[in-house]
Amino acid sequence: MACGAAREGKSDTASLELLPSAPCKMNENKPGGSQNSTCVFCRKNDDCPIKYGEKKTNEKWNLTVHYYCLLMSSGIWQRGKEEEGVYGFLIEDIRKEVTRASKLKCSVCKKTGASIGCVAPRCKRSYHFPCGLQRECIFQFTGNFASFCWKHRPVQIITSNNCRDSLLCTICLEFIEPIPTYSVLRSPCCKNAWFHRDCLQVQAINAGVFFFRCTICNNSDIFQKEMLRMGIHIPEKDASWELEENAYQELLQHYEHCDVRRCRCKEGRDYNVPDSKWEIKRCQCCGSSGTHLACSSLQSWEQNWECLECRSILYSAGEFQKAKKHALPNTNVGINDCLLEESSPKLSRQSPGDQRKDLLRQGSKFRRDISTLIIELGFQVKKKPKKVFINKANIWNSALDGFRNQNFNPSYTIEIVYVNENDHFGREQPGSKQEFLSLLMQQLENSPLFEGSLSKNLSLNSQALKENLYYEAGKMVAISLVHGGPSPGFFSQTLFNCLAYGPENTQPILDDVSDFDVAQIMIRVNTAATVADLNSIINDYYKYLELIGCLRLITSISDKYMLAKDILVYHVIKRVQAPFESFKQGLKTLGVLEKIQTYPEAFFHIFCHKPENLSAKILSDLFTVHTLSDVQTLGFWNSYLQALEDGKSTVTMEDILIFATGCKSIPPAGFKPTPSIECLHMDFPVGNKCNNCLALPITSTYKEFQESMDFTIKNTLRLEKEENSHFI
Repeated sequence: MACGAAREGKSDTASLELLPSAPCKMNENKPGGSQNSTCVFCRKNDDCPIKYGEKKTNEKWNLTVHYYCLLMSSGIWQRGKEEEGVYGFLIEDIRKEVTRASKLKCSVCKKTGASIGCVAPRCKRSYHFPCGLQRECIFQFTGNFASFCWKHRPVQIITSNNCRDSLLCTICLEFIEPIPTYSVLRSPCCKNAWFHRDCLQVQAINAGVFFFRCTICNNSDIFQKEMLRMGIHIPEKDASWELEENAYQELLQHYEHCDVRRCRCKEGRDYNVPDSKWEIKRCQCCGSSGTHLACSSLQSWEQNWECLECRSILYSAGEFQKAKKHALPNTNVGINDCLLEESSPKLSRQSPGDQRKDLLRQGSKFRRDISTLIIELGFQVKKKPKKVFINKANIWNSALDGFRNQNFNPSYTIEIVYVNENDHFGREQPGSKQEFLSLLMQQLENSPLFEGSLSKNLSLNSQALKENLYYEAGKMVAISLVHGGPSPGFFSQTLFNCLAYGPENTQPILDDVSDFDVAQIMIRVNTAATVADLNSIINDYYKYLELIGCLRLITSISDKYMLAKDILVYHVIKRVQAPFESFKQGLKTLGVLEKIQTYPEAFFHIFCHKPENLSAKILSDLFTVHTLSDVQTLGFWNSYLQALEDGKSTVTMEDILIFATGCKSIPPAGFKPTPSIECLHMDFPVGNKCNNCLALPITSTYKEFQESMDFTIKNTLRLEKEENSHFI
């Protein structure tokens, strides 16, 4: 910084966290040095870089300062070069500022030495930097480095806030009240993004100006400008993770390991011989999994191959659904405009690796389809397993007992164990989590908690309210989605809109009324031709209308529309207000309701519509062939799928999926593990629902193959239905 710079000389070059080493001796490496010295401005010996900035001592002049205390002092300028004095502030200037401050009394602690003053006109408050933090003053680390006292500090103006419930801080994931205060800040670019001030400051220190951005939409320009206004210090430096030596060294190494379930190479999984069947081919999507060509039946290295995890994601989100694109934030504010008075040389030195990271971050803005959202929810699930004991003959009650157990935690990995109460030996059988969740959603759909035929609304069941079953039902839906199970698919649009937008913003329709008598009343009201007819209807149902609070004075025939609307809103929404609130609380489990309210368009389809019908191509692509299988049997398999699609068998596509996985449809986030096929010498097919594996019998003719498949699948599913039919 040139000598004689004005007050603006405290530019962001002064706010560098990584500064050139000065010729004078700084004893930050000496034990008992700066740690025991007090700052000449605030007279504290605290060494807390996040709160007060780095603490440095000039041994030659026996002078110790906190970086922020020095930077924010009102009567000092940076007149020296970076290597002069302390951070470019000359020693004589620092002493003059200390002398000036010694005549000013702090408005907080009432002691002298208050070097920082409020910049608001006619405000005479002065304070030490730590005292200002204590009284929640705002210090702006940009421009003129202004300071504002607790009376004149800038605030965030929120025109409307529809969020009544607590929201998560998107950094620490703890709940906060969505009300802008000193300690709680809102993102300027995402209406539902809220942060603790302390979380933001730590994030800014670690990320630096090049990586500090909104955690939701990834915007940096608008976000950084607002955070600087609200007193967040954003140092102009590389992110802390970028400064680690050889931090990304492993990215320069080629992955050479066979990860298929059954590696056929006798030399081992790490054996790699180029231009042979034992050459290792990496996943074309992630590059972090591999296979020998022979282990995945690849004829040449040029053939595409994806690992199980990538194949599952591609199936669920990429090839069969077109991701909805969201427009990038439109802004003309450049980073230099909102952060620096002079362009920083660091901006022009972005490495190719940084550019690739930026492209990846920008690309992630577009992938907001349902499978991606549910996968994000699934990140909350810890690997710690928790067993849930389920009686298949009584799915509902055993699920209630398991979920209500005081040791149950929905964020733990669920392990299903099937038990039979009639088995006196107490034998346990490992079960499929996705099969259990699929059966549970079927039970929920047919339970008395919902009413309606195809599109269902919540019912009013006093016993269920008393037993808190509506809360448990919402919790079950949330757990099913987060843990990879099926979605409900039977909600009415009205029920979904109430959850996503609120009952006050939802208008029900006549189809939502499942009570025949109430529907007849509404039909009579809507078809009334005269005022006399309308009054006659009101007289016929006077007690009912009085009970539900829908009596109204009729002055014209057009009043019938308001009367019909009042009856409809009462019956569909107000009548079930208590069940709805209880169900909504349950759906908040693992943040599912918040995700629905943030992305309602993405969740609408899976809540209100059944999954698409399965086809031969979908099933063929879904099942992966892991090992070198019998080519003829695989041909029989494809012919069998085509025969099912053409209706030439009593077995359906859904039957095959149930037989192999326990689910009759593909979950929104796909199967885990990915369904697989193997061909074995046996008489009948075998479905392993825990591993989603289907073993096909090797036969000599297609007729034998078809008869074996039909007989086994039909009878297996029939027996399972008979076992559970008495409860359903």
